[in-house]
Amino acid sequence: VGRRVDRVITVSRCSASAIERLIGVPAEKISVVYNGVDTEVFQNHNGVVKEPGSIIFVGNTEDRKKGIIHLLQAVKRLKETRPVKLTIVDGGSPQAGYASSLIKRYGLENNVRVVRRLSSHDLVQHYVAAEIAAVPSLFEGFGFPAAEAMSCQLPVITTNAGALPELVAHDQSGILIDPGDVPALTDSIQRLLDDEELRRRMGHTGRRTVEQKFNWENAARQTLEVYRQAL
Repeated sequence: VGRRVDRVITVSRCSASAIERLIGVPAEKISVVYNGVDTEVFQNHNGVVKEPGSIIFVGNTEDRKKGIIHLLQAVKRLKETRPVKLTIVDGGSPQAGYASSLIKRYGLENNVRVVRRLSSHDLVQHYVAAEIAAVPSLFEGFGFPAAEAMSCQLPVITTNAGALPELVAHDQSGILIDPGDVPALTDSIQRLLDDEELRRRMGHTGRRTVEQKFNWENAARQTLEVYRQAL
């Protein structure tokens, strides 16, 4: 089907490259239109008190590509030297057991809490109460949790895998590491927790990036232009 259509719209340059390489769609038929974030919903609320040493992870922990094992290994290292709290907002099945088994294996019951399937309002409350967002994925075709965290003015620690470097600029809106590099993930968390001014600067940069690049008005306008070209 992809090779027969007039145009293909995808959500990142990484995905566009994969469509060209794996499916055989010519590059000139592929248009990149980034997903957007509702910046009126996902925004910082100054009245929410930040929890010291807090990290947030949002994603389906049953999906091994999300890298939750590497984040929990980093938290295990960190808890030996400082108080650290990780909130996992798990979008997977309530019966999922992978993350729970890892939490028990690493002795993190007092450092990690798991919440599930929150409303947008409640999710935003968790974002803005955290000091850092961690997106340790092994691959993302876009990466909504990174974009949502940036919109809430959180610095993001993520990997240089898939489309994530298209969202997060290293040392500007966050920190990029190699996927699966637990020592680098640990050091990056430590660096941000120790530097409030760096967290604040990265958070503001991330918010500006979302406002300028990852909003639904841009996505709608660019999608309409692809239709015009195709017709």
